[in-house]
Amino acid sequence: MLEVKDLFVSYGMMEVLHGINVSVSTGELVSVIGPNGAGKTTLIKTIMGLVQPKSGSVLYDGQDITHIPAHKRAELGIGYVPEGRHVFGRLTVEENLTIGAYSSKDKEKLKKNIAMVYDIFPRLGERKEQLASTMSGGEQQMLAIGRALTLSPKLLLIDEVSMGLMPIMVNTCFKVIHDLNKSGITVLVVEQNANKALKVADRGYVLETGKIILTDTAANLRGNEVVQSAYLGA
Repeated sequence: MLEVKDLFVSYGMMEVLHGINVSVSTGELVSVIGPNGAGKTTLIKTIMGLVQPKSGSVLYDGQDITHIPAHKRAELGIGYVPEGRHVFGRLTVEENLTIGAYSSKDKEKLKKNIAMVYDIFPRLGERKEQLASTMSGGEQQMLAIGRALTLSPKLLLIDEVSMGLMPIMVNTCFKVIHDLNKSGITVLVVEQNANKALKVADRGYVLETGKIILTDTAANLRGNEVVQSAYLGA
């Protein structure tokens, strides 16, 4: 479903991604792990079209989308949960969810999708008239995931879902990601919490200083001595 080929990305004169190759097959849940500053967020922003690469390509469902703008990628079926959540604080929960499907012409489908989000996250349903800015970090993360689901994505890109959350909420978010994948949504998650990310993933990549240094099944990566030492606290 997704293929990133020989991707180079620079900010000004500083090159931050050096020839990245990543693939995600339909139905997979793939994790990219690595330390702060490795280039994980840059990778996912480039896939979403928020950062333009210096060279290389991004293919989605066999189509080259390297130079297609982000909103068009969303319309093609790519959902995005950004690092730091970025909910609209002055809007209510329901308004945030509605704006997530701004391009949808099918109002009945939007209603069904919002109802589905409330089924997944009952707390959002209880607080649908509450301003997003008054919610906890965990509730805002639920809202960010829910907002990405309102356009019925086939591929979901998730950036650092655990950042700043209490452990119980981290567990909740990763369970939801696992369940969404089992429901048929293909998922690519970039995440600093390697332990949680590799527990739910089928396969994984290790990204360090802008380069992929390891790729394997998630189970094999969890058993890898280098990964254990650097990321799993072993």
